[in-house]
Amino acid sequence: MKIVSRNEELLRDALSCIPQSSSRTSLSSYNKLIRFEDISAAAFKIQCGVQKTPCMYSRLSKQYGMDIYIKKEFLQYTGSVKERGVLYLLTSLPQDQQRKGVIVASDSNFSMAVAYHASELRIPVFVIMSTSTSPARVKMCREYGAMVISYGTTAKDSQMHARRLAQENGYLYLEEEDSAVYLSGLGTVGLEVYEQVPKLEAVIFPAGGHCGLLAGSAAALKHLNPHISVIGVESESFPVLQRSLKAGHPIEDQACSNHHFYGDVSGLCFGSNSLQLTGKLVDKVVAVREEDVLISMLKLLEYERATVDAEGAIGLAALVAGKLPELKGKRVAIVICSGNLELHLLQQCIARALTLDNRVCRFSLVLSDCPGDISKLLEILAREEARVLDIKQEHMFVTSGLFTVEVTCTVETRDKIHTAQLRNALLERYPTATWMER
Repeated sequence: MKIVSRNEELLRDALSCIPQSSSRTSLSSYNKLIRFEDISAAAFKIQCGVQKTPCMYSRLSKQYGMDIYIKKEFLQYTGSVKERGVLYLLTSLPQDQQRKGVIVASDSNFSMAVAYHASELRIPVFVIMSTSTSPARVKMCREYGAMVISYGTTAKDSQMHARRLAQENGYLYLEEEDSAVYLSGLGTVGLEVYEQVPKLEAVIFPAGGHCGLLAGSAAALKHLNPHISVIGVESESFPVLQRSLKAGHPIEDQACSNHHFYGDVSGLCFGSNSLQLTGKLVDKVVAVREEDVLISMLKLLEYERATVDAEGAIGLAALVAGKLPELKGKRVAIVICSGNLELHLLQQCIARALTLDNRVCRFSLVLSDCPGDISKLLEILAREEARVLDIKQEHMFVTSGLFTVEVTCTVETRDKIHTAQLRNALLERYPTATWMER
């Protein structure tokens, strides 16, 4: 958690390792790596304010040849694990600062958590959002109890306005960073997973730029059992953490600015504390493709009835992509940390995932424009147990000959094998059929 305002010194009484400077590069000078005692203290202090989420055996276990346990952090009130770090920070604020209030400037899961828990603690809370923020996010933040102000066309405009308001009114400006307070709160996930899964052998976390959950939980897990493998997963498109580890310092490449689909996973690497903990305690960091993340989202929806976003699904994506063969036969927990996916994006993601998983396919063929020919095609599809999603006929622009019709059909199948069987059956009856590849 980065604290940026003239009130920074107020947090020193909570934990002496909070930075007194707003500079990214100065964090390592002031912050100390968190101890297990810090995480235990956080767990005690926030136990009544956040959910102790279930960590349940998954039906996906048989598919991947290991015992998989899903830690369902998306069941937190705001749909995100960020609540743990936020609540611990807010409860550690001095009373005079709680009376003055706090201010944030983003539409992230972090801001949603601040809005909710500050309201619950009766701390005045202001959220500055750009005018491009989705109406659903604005509405949600207001329902949590925050005063939401739309300002500027970019996130940078909102942040500058929030800092100005903090200086003028004595609010504490909060920006997600990696202080010991915040990491200790997030690290309570590691404590719970260890307690909930007997004989635990590995835990998979989302990584990327905002790797506080990975770093804090690794500190807890490695203290309890150094033999537990801790693994981080990030996107191939934004390998922020891997590049930062290789460079030995947090990278500042602006090309890694937050991506709408990936959210915090694509953000800039936000501090040396998380990076140091990750380098010392995390066993492996792997990167996965967007296609694997989408299929992971689909599998979690089907098998766990869990509607999650990319950040929540990226841990399972490492298994979908076959990036962790060493976990075969082991007992593995996957932390599903976030479920805040906007409805229009959810629809697009699921539709695309079905296509990527070879369960929705499309073909076209030319038939004579005679009664009964379409019926024969539908009979073949029914015999092959394919579900017709859409069928279109084109008469006017067909170039194959007079009195013919081009039929384009979209169908749903069970899996890749079923799709291949359907394709063979259609080609046997219609040799000129064209199969449209995804």
